[in-house]
Amino acid sequence: MAFKPETPYLAVDGIINVQNEKGEFTGIVLIERKYPPVGVALPGGFVEVGETVEEAVIREMKEETGLDVVVLRQFRVYSSPDRDPRFHVVSVVFECVARGEPEGSDDAKVARIFSYDNIPFDKLVFDHPKILKDYLNDTEAIFRRSRI
Repeated sequence: MAFKPETPYLAVDGIINVQNEKGEFTGIVLIERKYPPVGVALPGGFVEVGETVEEAVIREMKEETGLDVVVLRQFRVYSSPDRDPRFHVVSVVFECVARGEPEGSDDAKVARIFSYDNIPFDKLVFDHPKILKDYLNDTEAIFRRSRI
């Protein structure tokens, strides 16, 4: 019998900055979750065995929003044991860019674009309010337009 260590789950989240056809920034994508915890969230999901975190974020963004993203950079890693009420999940968060209109699918009921000034922080689940506030205050964020 092989030793199976107890370890946190590994996930990815994407901050998708959306551009219109002219390359102008229109906002970021948030999803309404189908499954508990219900609420609004960054699109994301679990890394599969044999997959890099970069491959996982591209796959998860496509599955949940229908958008083909370009990964700009790894933003940060969030690892607080209580960041997800279901179990201990470590998330690698990426700053991404895409063009087009998102459509909710897979674990997302709805996917919508929100301007930085209209992010519904009071409806966000997990530690996503912290992630987005960190991102909006990050001086290295490629698409950051305003500060909270």
